[in-house]
Amino acid sequence: MAQQTMKETKGAEGKRQETATQRAAAQEAAMQPITQESMEREKEGSETTEDKEKKSQEYNDYVKQVTPTHSLPANMAKAFVTGGAICLIGQFILNTAMGRFGLDKETAGSWCSMLLVLLSVVLTGCNIYPSIANWGGAGALVPITGFANSVAAPAIEFQKEGQVFGIGCKIFTIAGPVILFGTFTSWLLGLGYWIGKMVGIW
Repeated sequence: MAQQTMKETKGAEGKRQETATQRAAAQEAAMQPITQESMEREKEGSETTEDKEKKSQEYNDYVKQVTPTHSLPANMAKAFVTGGAICLIGQFILNTAMGRFGLDKETAGSWCSMLLVLLSVVLTGCNIYPSIANWGGAGALVPITGFANSVAAPAIEFQKEGQVFGIGCKIFTIAGPVILFGTFTSWLLGLGYWIGKMVGIW
């Protein structure tokens, strides 16, 4: 009887061990696909990162290729030539108005400004002044002709949208900040000058 009980006990223990072994094997078998999936995901993630870095490097190389390189001395020389040519035309108009037509200096200066503005607007309408500005840089943008171009260019560009929402709304898109801050700065300087006069500095 005791031997039979011991056999049954050993048999139960053996079955338990087999069950535990089977469970461990099942767990290992279940873990293998998960481990493979995680390894594949890591591999895909590393490939994706490498692809992103490669694309980023290619984009940076492309930007370097298409970005124009500028030479400061060359740009300064172009601006000097362009601005000098505009001033030369203005001085020619001024001298002609004073010498040939007998106008005084102030009236001749007004005519000079109006003719330069007219010339700039006409060249902008013919799509010539933007090319001059691209080549001459600040030499074409700083004089009064550049201001006329900044007013005329948006009006020409947005004329298809109508007189009000096109020309009326967009005409001072570029020149508006110049007018605003120029007027505000002149007001501040005038206020400072007035205060200086009151105090006795000026």
